[in-house]
Amino acid sequence: MAEDDTSGIKLETWLLVGFIVAMLLSTTVIIATSANKTTVYSAYVTGEDQNVQYQQVSSMRDSLGDDGLDYVIANTMSTPMLVNDWREPHRTMLVIAAPEKPFDNAEAEALHEFVTERGGKVIIAANSTNAQTVADKFDVKFFDAPVVDPNRYYEVASQTGEAEPADSRKLWAVAGVNKVWDDQFERRPYCSAESLQDSSKYSDCALPVLFHRPTAIQVLDNEDTSRNVKVLAHASGSAFIARENMDANDPDNPILGGNNTGLIIRMDYPGIETIDQVKGVREGNVKVTGSIVFVSDHSVLANHLWDIADAEVTGKQQCDSGFYGERPCWDSLLSSSEGSGTDWNGNQDYFVTLIRDMMEHENEDISTVITSKNSNFYIVFDESRHVTSAMSSPFTEAMGAIVMLTSDTLLKWLIVLNLMALLSIAIMVVPEKENWRHVFDLTRFRERPNKVDPNQYLQRVREAMMAKVRQFNDLTRDEMARKTPGEIQSMVKDPRLIELLYSQQRSYSNEELRQLLQQIRRWGK
Repeated sequence: MAEDDTSGIKLETWLLVGFIVAMLLSTTVIIATSANKTTVYSAYVTGEDQNVQYQQVSSMRDSLGDDGLDYVIANTMSTPMLVNDWREPHRTMLVIAAPEKPFDNAEAEALHEFVTERGGKVIIAANSTNAQTVADKFDVKFFDAPVVDPNRYYEVASQTGEAEPADSRKLWAVAGVNKVWDDQFERRPYCSAESLQDSSKYSDCALPVLFHRPTAIQVLDNEDTSRNVKVLAHASGSAFIARENMDANDPDNPILGGNNTGLIIRMDYPGIETIDQVKGVREGNVKVTGSIVFVSDHSVLANHLWDIADAEVTGKQQCDSGFYGERPCWDSLLSSSEGSGTDWNGNQDYFVTLIRDMMEHENEDISTVITSKNSNFYIVFDESRHVTSAMSSPFTEAMGAIVMLTSDTLLKWLIVLNLMALLSIAIMVVPEKENWRHVFDLTRFRERPNKVDPNQYLQRVREAMMAKVRQFNDLTRDEMARKTPGEIQSMVKDPRLIELLYSQQRSYSNEELRQLLQQIRRWGK
């Protein structure tokens, strides 16, 4: 006789319990590893404490998105390895700010292909070696310590208006978006507000850029003729890497030389063939330029250096401040012919112009229907490199795992819905019914894997008798259920077995039940 499935935990219950336990364990592990960690340098965090908010890049997103220049803003939460699946990669820029997790080799290979073969654009801003795997693909080295420049650092005032202690790791530089001046002491034309609107003008002028605590970046191989390499900003010749301390005379603190102490490095890969809309509202082959910019400090994109209002609140001082004394400021390397001055207006002006110059806005091969509108270009913020909060980590990790399967929005939701459907089906699974024609062995209770509860002996013997009657008469369960007690008694005929089936007052000892089992086995033969 088959065991009754109601006597144990059902399969669907085990499935449900296993699913819940797996969800709880994975969520607990993710939350535990993310506890006491705050997300910073994110384009989407807006409700944090003010000091934390200054470390986000939400102002950059606002400046470039619907509230600003109307670029299409997106993000990736899983991995930048999927960049080559994106549509129009040559019109897409990936912004990686403050990678807190290092890249693996596959991700670095994907980014290299994105730039050098697909014409994609990338900005990587980091002051640590977490970006080194990607930098290796482009023959760039990130140092693992901050740069100290006794000649080019800016002043910061406290909330009371007093000068904070001088910090020669907070550097300023003067940089063009696509031009390098051979003489590092030559005065560059200052990019006025009018110049920033005209590509023929902003390509020949420069702007001040402020860094919080940058490291140094260096081009190791400049012999590759397939690319154009430009060190757009660098420290002065007196700068050194503060590996051990702030002492310039310490031999463990190397002095690289001004041009080798890079702060912003741009690499362009021209002549990449792709397909886009050309004149005549049709698709055709066009040549585009893949570009990547390495920035030695992630804080250049942070709110407190991006937006001039936040910069003023946090005490950043212009060159006319008395705190500088006789020390040179960025106005010593800039000249203004329009009487506009040389004030720093936040890093926003420089990087917005840099992004515009890197994009294909001036590509004459592509139809002006495309190039004239920022809404035809995409800026993607890489959120996968950040340590997220305990509350958002489970969602981020789950969606990241799904996105690893596909970058298509429709397919992502289909995967989610299919997982839910499979779970629902698993919960509703009913164990397969026992074959109603099988060999009975009712006497070998003790050899069963799960012994029967003695209180159920009588009920199970009755069920065994009813099952044998049903099978002996070739009846289905439904047909058997429709039989009246009288019809069943006429099929059984044996008074003792009829009493077993229908007497509610009769009790049986174990010995009597064993005798009845023997009688049931002989019945029908």
